[in-house]
Amino acid sequence: LDAMTTIQPSICTSKTRAETTMKLTIAAAALLAASATAFAPAFVPTKAVPVSTQTALSMSFSSNVFTPEEVKLADTTELFVKGGRDLFPLLPKAFEGIEKIGVIGWGSQAPAQAQNLRDSLAEVDSPIKVSIGLREGSASFEEAKGCGFSEEDGTLGEMFDVIRESDLVILLISDAAQARLYKEIFAAMKPGATLGLSHGFLLGYLDSIGETFPEDMDVIAVCPKGMGPSVRRLYEQGKEVNGAGINASFAVHQDKSGKATETALGWGIALGSPFMFETTLRSEYKSDIYGERGILLGAVHGIVESLYRRYQRQGMTPEQAFTESCESITGNIVKTISTKGIKAVYDQMDDDDKKIFETAYSASYMPAKEILQEIYDEVSSGNEIRTVIMHGKRLDKYPVGKIDGTDTWIVGEKVRANRDEDNIPLNPFTAGVYVATMMAQIDVLLEQGHPYSEVVNESVIEAVDSLCPYMHYRGVAFMVDNCSFTAKTGSRKWAPRFDYILDQLAYTAVDNGKPVDKDLIEAFKTHKVHDAVEECCKLRPPVDISVSAETSTKEIVIQ
Repeated sequence: LDAMTTIQPSICTSKTRAETTMKLTIAAAALLAASATAFAPAFVPTKAVPVSTQTALSMSFSSNVFTPEEVKLADTTELFVKGGRDLFPLLPKAFEGIEKIGVIGWGSQAPAQAQNLRDSLAEVDSPIKVSIGLREGSASFEEAKGCGFSEEDGTLGEMFDVIRESDLVILLISDAAQARLYKEIFAAMKPGATLGLSHGFLLGYLDSIGETFPEDMDVIAVCPKGMGPSVRRLYEQGKEVNGAGINASFAVHQDKSGKATETALGWGIALGSPFMFETTLRSEYKSDIYGERGILLGAVHGIVESLYRRYQRQGMTPEQAFTESCESITGNIVKTISTKGIKAVYDQMDDDDKKIFETAYSASYMPAKEILQEIYDEVSSGNEIRTVIMHGKRLDKYPVGKIDGTDTWIVGEKVRANRDEDNIPLNPFTAGVYVATMMAQIDVLLEQGHPYSEVVNESVIEAVDSLCPYMHYRGVAFMVDNCSFTAKTGSRKWAPRFDYILDQLAYTAVDNGKPVDKDLIEAFKTHKVHDAVEECCKLRPPVDISVSAETSTKEIVIQ
């Protein structure tokens, strides 16, 4: 029920060493078959020049506790709830009727969410108890105790005992475990209790086997757009700077009590989310699994590998090639996007660099989009999840190895050791390839009807504000080797596809002198997503995440 990979356990203390490391939060799902209802893809013809698309998720919500605000994102208006520690006094009202919150599991998200919830409620002297539920005999009992949870005060116990006692059950065990144990979990929940999820996988699994959640319970989701360690680190930073945290989406799937929205918003506020936006469980599942195979992990992996080789063929040393490819992305390009938006990367270039950017962008957009559309179709149809399940069945015979022993990542370690943070270049060709892939990912999601809030978070904010800072700190290969089984499987499967198609189609087009597609460049410069990204940038945490600071969250590393 805990980590799905062999890890070195670490005790959760208030002074975790900076060099201890992290794993992604996206866990493996156990979907055995996909139903047409759950996974039917919306096939949209691929276009060289993207067109604006109104979102198919026209949702609205109301709250009697928090104040939703209208935010204009491109040509749509969505409702956000802005967070902050100044809203903590409203938590008792949002959690009205809840006496005990059970956080089930101890992977990446659970330690962060449990501690944030506990600390936020304690700050306003709420009597609501936050308890950790773990399987009997789990080694994580000691880690939870190290974070201040204990059996003596009723904040730590066997998972089904905690489930039976809790009014809000936040289920953060692996998706495979959820699929295996959902019947026992549902049966253990007390009448009127609320089921909380941080991923839409369980809904997808139930759809695939023709089952549903019990009708007598609220089912909600709060999905932080970052790894568990990010959720905790920025929350801790937020103790000094109000509003620091990881933004989150929320969904209300069933509202039997009429209080589900308030509970979900209270949960997100207590986690420290600087803003929350609405989605559905199914939309979250599709965009999340798609995103991690794209620009969040798989695509950036493939881009770096392909550019590292290309730059060496052009005469660079291995160290120069790594600096101009990987370092340029994680240390310069994404920092610009994080604070100023995607188009700012282009706007700050001189005329010569803009020409190089345009050449790379024009050549890379369609090859990248071809792969990204395929990924979305595979995820939407359920095929990608079946791939993960089949891979899992082969693990005993074919265990997953590490990728950090190849030349690219060995050189990367040397470059990081000698890094001059103030002089990391912004390579215009690298920027063109990376931004083209990011824009292609955005366009696929928009064409499939996802709202701008979800598109921007899954394609931009999670990449530049959560994942890339850790890639910059420890390396892209480290992230691939230490992420969840589903993310690892997806990155290893799709990163080579990005690598090959860029090498075979994009870079050959550049080398053969193919003219820049001026319409495509104009579509990039005038794309409505830029307004949406800039608006979301205004809502970002007021501090950058401190990846090396002391923290009290769990960080783990595969040996």
